[in-house]
Amino acid sequence: MIDTHCHLNFHSFTSDYDEVIQRAKERGVTKIINVGTKIDSSRQAVELAEKYEDLYAIVGIHPHHADKVEEGWIEKLEKIAKNKKVVGIGEIGLDYFSYKSNGIVEPQIQKQVFQAQINLAFQVKLPLQIHNRQAGEDIIKILKENKHKLLPTPGMFHCFAGSEQVLGDALELGFYIGFDGNVTYDGLAPRENTDLKDIARLTPIDRMVVETDSPYLTPEPHRGTRNEPAYVILIAEFLAKIKGISFEEFDAQTTHNAETLFKLKARR
Repeated sequence: MIDTHCHLNFHSFTSDYDEVIQRAKERGVTKIINVGTKIDSSRQAVELAEKYEDLYAIVGIHPHHADKVEEGWIEKLEKIAKNKKVVGIGEIGLDYFSYKSNGIVEPQIQKQVFQAQINLAFQVKLPLQIHNRQAGEDIIKILKENKHKLLPTPGMFHCFAGSEQVLGDALELGFYIGFDGNVTYDGLAPRENTDLKDIARLTPIDRMVVETDSPYLTPEPHRGTRNEPAYVILIAEFLAKIKGISFEEFDAQTTHNAETLFKLKARR
């Protein structure tokens, strides 16, 4: 099992990431991909990947930080992205949800930073890891406009949320779909109109990947505590039941999907 998106590079894990990684290995997590949201956390993701053989990094500017980039940021990100343990550009995209701590970054600024990172991914030949919240139609429009810049296996939608139409468009463009601990929650997320369990049922098994987004979105029955990569097993077990297959079959297929998407076998 591969955790395709987490943040061991965040402060929540400063004091015990060694123990967290060991627990994940003991549960059967073979690879962990840490994801940056700014220049500094992207560097930290790479530093962790260099320290552990089975850790990898994805680097990028989250839409929350699109209005805080400094001059020369894309050149700095390009330099980081050329590290051999970097497997993607992310998490990048658009977010139109109003958070108490952040509000909404002006959409045009988000789009400019998103576009710049699509260009970078094309230059360095890395897949995209897309963050979408309440912005699915705009993201799909931008991706279609940049279809000539997408890789044959273009990337994944991290922690998918959105309508059946956005799901269909993402699949048609060739993207994989990431599922997190919130798929185990009852009810709809704020301002969403499609249950994640229905999204899971509609997503072909050969296009699914599993992620924790640690330290966030802890799955049931541990909701309310810090999430960690070991819990990707719980998410996979839940999804296997939704798909009506064994955990072993689900594990094998989604591990293959992640290895294909991020070319992990070639990086051994």
